[in-house]
Amino acid sequence: MIDLRSDTVTQPTLEMRDAMVSAEVGDDVYGEDPTVNKLEKTAAEIIGKEETLFMPSGTMGNQVALLAHTERGDEVILDAESHIIYYEVGAPAMLAGIQLRPVSGLLGRNATDILRQAYRPTDIHFPNSRLLCLENTFNRGGGTVMTSAEMKDVYELAHEYGLSVHLDGARIFNASTAARCDVKEFTQYCDSVMFSLSKGLGAPVGSMLAGSKKFIEKARKYRKALGGGMRQAGILAAAGLEALNMVDRLAEDHANAMRLAEGLAQINGLDVELHRVQTNIVLVDVSSTDMNASELVNEMKKRGVSAVTFGPQLVRFVTHKDVDGQDIEQAIKVAKLIVENI
Repeated sequence: MIDLRSDTVTQPTLEMRDAMVSAEVGDDVYGEDPTVNKLEKTAAEIIGKEETLFMPSGTMGNQVALLAHTERGDEVILDAESHIIYYEVGAPAMLAGIQLRPVSGLLGRNATDILRQAYRPTDIHFPNSRLLCLENTFNRGGGTVMTSAEMKDVYELAHEYGLSVHLDGARIFNASTAARCDVKEFTQYCDSVMFSLSKGLGAPVGSMLAGSKKFIEKARKYRKALGGGMRQAGILAAAGLEALNMVDRLAEDHANAMRLAEGLAQINGLDVELHRVQTNIVLVDVSSTDMNASELVNEMKKRGVSAVTFGPQLVRFVTHKDVDGQDIEQAIKVAKLIVENI
């Protein structure tokens, strides 16, 4: 099966497996796991923050960040299509008791104008606006990159309003790879950032939450409260350390995504906005065919290619380390066969 559903389906490398077997471990809740400590120190240096915290998942990382930045009843401003509001089970309401203020277009070129419109000053009728959440790359935007200049402008405006800024940077290394810059070019413009080890970097488990020392002290307690104290977690952290060496190969995924996008765009009835294929995600509009998204996905799966629906007429394909050029060519052939003959 050629699995293009997500970069979360990647298998750990042999180096990761070997590192997990031989990992030196201790009790991380007591701060005694040397491999976790090494991962957190290494990740902090790479991402450009004072400290990091090893998290079981990106969703927990985002939710711990929300808890650490806010108080109950506060308002958080974020894009209406962001992962936090779309795919995290309503956790901000359940766990933090905060109000999300979704606005459209926050993750693009007009971010500052949109933030100005969305921000509500202190008023007895309004919740306290406390936090702005960004997402880079933007999953539901098709893996698009918010440039560092755009992040800088909205970050500075947020601070003028007294807002902290949290970055859902699950795929932030895809963003820096696409921009051909150091990841710190992006992360300098947020107060906290979560990034995933288990997507394009290929680790089997884990994400990192980064920020100031004071922020991480608070986040560590919330991680424990949510059940994220993982004891001898060095077995997992060892794979995470190896994952940090996988950044340089992300350009291969981007090249494969563009090849896939170009091939699918040549199929009569499939529409792809090629200018939005900036990293490893390809969104395909099937509304000009005789099928909806679910039907195309089901037919492709029967022929050995997995993708996911992203709406009634949208299909998402994601490239990663476990698919190569031959897989991409086969996926294009399968889609062409289905669209043109069924």
